[in-house]
Amino acid sequence: MNKLADIQLGPDGGFKGFGPLGLEGGENASAVFTKFVSSTIGLMTIIAIIWFVIIIIMGAIGIISSGGDKASLESARKRITTGIIGFVVVIAALFIVQLIGRLIGIPNILDLPTLLERIQQ
Repeated sequence: MNKLADIQLGPDGGFKGFGPLGLEGGENASAVFTKFVSSTIGLMTIIAIIWFVIIIIMGAIGIISSGGDKASLESARKRITTGIIGFVVVIAALFIVQLIGRLIGIPNILDLPTLLERIQQ
């Protein structure tokens, strides 16, 4: 009588992942995780920069097309101010994380390979 727990669900060697997140290249799981997190942080930073540029351009177009209307001019100024504040928050977040890392004794907190090695020790 076969039991449900005896059925093999995965492949013989276990799951290796797929594509750039896979373990086919001889990398260990911490290296794959490190690449994933650093790529995610980089992608989010690039998206924030692109969003900042779009907001600034939309604000500039709003100022140009306001035609002397104080309400639309104020709306465009607020849009530009919001874009600048958002960009400063993104940049400040990176510096704050570095500062917190230095205060708790991890000087390279954004350097994930070093951080994972320190955690494993």
